[in-house]
Amino acid sequence: MYEATGKLKVKFDTQTFPSGFTKREFVITTGDENYPQDIKFELIKDKCSWLDNFEQGQDLTVNFDIRGNEYKDKYYVNLNCWKILGAGNANNGPANSKTQAPTQATNSGQAEPSPDDLVSDDIPF
Repeated sequence: MYEATGKLKVKFDTQTFPSGFTKREFVITTGDENYPQDIKFELIKDKCSWLDNFEQGQDLTVNFDIRGNEYKDKYYVNLNCWKILGAGNANNGPANSKTQAPTQATNSGQAEPSPDDLVSDDIPF
């Protein structure tokens, strides 16, 4: 898992493919004024609507995974976004529909536990 911070430069429209798969791409500009880098990310399936909560020029922090594949002897790399935060938001705060995308949940529908929740000094025997 990786993280990048920058200003939202471009939001593209959601693309729907004949298979029913949907994706939406966006670009953030990172780095300083002398050497800015424009980095393209993608949101897939139900995450496509997350981008509606952000405006061009807004500072964002993007959490993503790197995905790679080969197709017809060509190699492709995608930066698959799984979380977006507006500037100034903390991971442990409540979601604000104007500045933060929904947080990832476990299969049971509850929020993922923190590392402190997983530590127990109780010995079962």
